[in-house]
Amino acid sequence: MQNKFLLLGIALLSLTACKTTSLQVANVQTQKNISINKELKDDEGFAKFIEPYTLKLNKEMNQKISYTNVDLTKEGDNSNLGNLLADYTFDGADVWVKANLNKNVDAALINIGGIRTTIGKGDILLKNVFEVMPFENEVIIVKMKGSDVQGLFDYYAKTQVNNPVSHLYIETNNGQLTKTLINGKVVNPTQDYYIATSDYLALGGDNMKFFSKGESIPTGIKLRDLFIDYFKKNTEINPKEDIRLNFIGKK
Repeated sequence: MQNKFLLLGIALLSLTACKTTSLQVANVQTQKNISINKELKDDEGFAKFIEPYTLKLNKEMNQKISYTNVDLTKEGDNSNLGNLLADYTFDGADVWVKANLNKNVDAALINIGGIRTTIGKGDILLKNVFEVMPFENEVIIVKMKGSDVQGLFDYYAKTQVNNPVSHLYIETNNGQLTKTLINGKVVNPTQDYYIATSDYLALGGDNMKFFSKGESIPTGIKLRDLFIDYFKKNTEINPKEDIRLNFIGKK
């Protein structure tokens, strides 16, 4: 609690400093410095007040929602956790698009940096998903012309980054594109494609400027909520080990 009172005092001082009226400082005396460290005692009354909420939260966060026979990691160009979450993004977005746009999602793309940690072999707890995806990112559908999807492929060729994809295949050789597919087919330049991603990437995050050429459609679905739902639907996780990003000669 002492820290809260200190922060409140700083905030009040900041508000006062924002005023334009003239202030005069008089009789300033140096007082004893108080070090903020572990020696400061916790407020027992406050701790007792929040205890039932803490117990309830811990119980909820420690509930088992799925199980994995293997470690789910984010390492490599086709990580099993990356592929899994990209597929969950695709599947959840596809349900929404079918219901709201009467269309199909063609591909999904998320960023590896948004996956903050890994999930070890064994029970998957609710808190594990919060640790993997601590952000409040929303699923966005970007409607793009096939001719503009080339920017997506060029991005991967240039960066050689392992941002997970679903229903996409991108192959390069020494940084040059050699094969690009959506749903196993060559892109039709005149066709409209619906790509599921996060609001962060749709707005140009990670320098994905190619999304700006499309039309962004919000879904109102949080990525983390979607992941939790799909972990709960799959009592045992068996991630796919297929190659989606094939960077031949990558340095």
